[in-house]
Amino acid sequence: SLLIATLHNSALTEPILNDSNIKNGKISYEKHCAECHGYKLQGTAHGSSLSDENFFKNLGQNEKKLYQVTISTMPPGKIGIIQKEDYSNITGYILNFNNKESDNNQGWVAFSDPSTIDKPDERKSLFENKVIKNFNDISDKDINYPEENDWTSWRRTPLGFGYSPLEQINKENVQKLKLSWSLTMNEGSNQGTPLISQGVMFLTHPGNMIQALNATNGKLIWEYKYPYPKDSMLLGGPTKNIAIYKDKVYMATYDAALIALDIRTGKLLWKNVKADYKDGYTHSSGPIIANGVVISGINGCERYIAAGCFITGHDPDSGKELWRTSTVALSGDINGSSWGNTPDIFRAGSDTWIAGSYDPELNIFYIGTSQAKPWVAASRGMSPNEKALYTNSTLAMNPQTGKILWFFQHIQGETIDMEVGFERILADIDDKKLLLTIGKDGILWKLDREKGNFIDLKETINQNIYKKVDRNRGKVFYRDDILLSKIDTPFSACPGIYGGHNWQAVSYDPESHLMVIPLHQLCADMIGRYVEQKEGGGGYGGNSRNYKMDNTNGKVGKLVTIDIKNMEKIWQYEQDAMFLTGSLSTSGGLTFIGDLDRKFMAFDTKTGKLLWNTTLGSALHGFPVTYAVNGKQYIAVQTGMGVFRAMTSVISPDIYQPEGGNAIYVFELQNNP
Repeated sequence: SLLIATLHNSALTEPILNDSNIKNGKISYEKHCAECHGYKLQGTAHGSSLSDENFFKNLGQNEKKLYQVTISTMPPGKIGIIQKEDYSNITGYILNFNNKESDNNQGWVAFSDPSTIDKPDERKSLFENKVIKNFNDISDKDINYPEENDWTSWRRTPLGFGYSPLEQINKENVQKLKLSWSLTMNEGSNQGTPLISQGVMFLTHPGNMIQALNATNGKLIWEYKYPYPKDSMLLGGPTKNIAIYKDKVYMATYDAALIALDIRTGKLLWKNVKADYKDGYTHSSGPIIANGVVISGINGCERYIAAGCFITGHDPDSGKELWRTSTVALSGDINGSSWGNTPDIFRAGSDTWIAGSYDPELNIFYIGTSQAKPWVAASRGMSPNEKALYTNSTLAMNPQTGKILWFFQHIQGETIDMEVGFERILADIDDKKLLLTIGKDGILWKLDREKGNFIDLKETINQNIYKKVDRNRGKVFYRDDILLSKIDTPFSACPGIYGGHNWQAVSYDPESHLMVIPLHQLCADMIGRYVEQKEGGGGYGGNSRNYKMDNTNGKVGKLVTIDIKNMEKIWQYEQDAMFLTGSLSTSGGLTFIGDLDRKFMAFDTKTGKLLWNTTLGSALHGFPVTYAVNGKQYIAVQTGMGVFRAMTSVISPDIYQPEGGNAIYVFELQNNP
């Protein structure tokens, strides 16, 4: 049944049953709201659910209040840009959507309007895909030990350094950088990583699109657009990485599938559906190649679904699933008791938001898991004293079988969205094989990657979360009010849910042993909500409010460089604008990074001196890379941040944040033939 139609001025009139208004509300909602709140109103990490019990309790039964909250707070940082008629139609659409869901008794996954499925564009381009000529298959050696000119894996090699041995562009000449070429990209969360081999760039766009380009001039060779269902895309559609191997390009799609394309033509070769996206499953990052196996994780594990959360390994030639490993210790697992008496179906979370790393000498694959869901322990009927394995852990796995060889849990029973699920750096110092990782709390962990033993840790940002950080034993202890927090009781956390550290990856220079870490100096107030334990339910179960950290003079962006040999800080750099790309270090003694204020910057890796910067068209995003073709070195970076604007527009309203602007910019040295 229809609930609402037009709302006039700033107050509600009597509801008018009008299909057109509901349809227009759907269009406006998908344009302005779905990126954060989800196409099915289920909520994401960036926006609360508009269809759960907490929504019904607070807003879902009061159309006037819902309208007033929407028009006065949404979209974040862009209040008032939507016409009042559109605000009213959005309100009507939300209430009507929930009414239909309730009538059908199908919960959050019931909405399956065929109009939400993308249809092929009737306006076809005259461009025809071409074939990449004289291109050699990508070998295991090309992945594990790439030629210095190439960038063949997410962080260049599976060791996760984000470092290149190229040095044509260096501290002495970096001020001579100029734009070589650029290319407009699809709108959305532009968090990708270009891969480059043999002079060809494989570029991932928001919208599950891949292009093969001439890496010297950006000329298009072929393009592939995956036909994903619209309601499978969350958070503006980030795809942080793809993989190349042998004669194929691999991508993990929004609708929880893994696909392979012909690397020379862009034609689809196979597709393997890992899970049902209608159950909330999706991907925000892609696969890693480990000893001939295509390994990837999954997102959407905040829901109470029998399939649970997992990592899979696939045959690169056929796509056949070789193994599937649960990232949650279920009741039959040796560590199953770490969830107390919680039934298996309600053991949610432990997603893998970021691609893993691989040591080809040890033949071990490493990946980080995120926190248990719902975020606050009380919302999941547990205590932070219950570990909830294997959440917030480093997992070391056999790439052929998926067997967990060892694990290390960084924060047990995590209860404030303070995950340690980001990049794993596999560094060798003297005769020690190390693994380093850093979480939202800003703690840098140093482990023995052969056995998983704790070695050391380092705090890189001010925090008030823990009453004690035991550097000798590798243990952290929450403040008492966090440890004992209850449903509907707010508490503060510094850093907050955006970090500290986030997906903007560190870089590691193996020549100097220096790690450059991007950080956000932010705090948050959080409230855990009641989440009913029912199949198909679940969610994040929390609300938060983010704000700048005290005693930082408003400087939200921070870089910290650590010598991982002794875990001592070498330098730090603070600024008003958040750093929104990963860092990139090179043998030329440089570290590149981009920020919210449209600046692309180069620092002296050893001293932290800012050597060069330029202003681009939009906020920078994704993971910068460097490569060389025909003796010429290039630096590439992407712009256009998508869903992060919901936070940055509130935190930094004085920094101009233009709409759109998604592109890739590629730089070279002046007068360099």
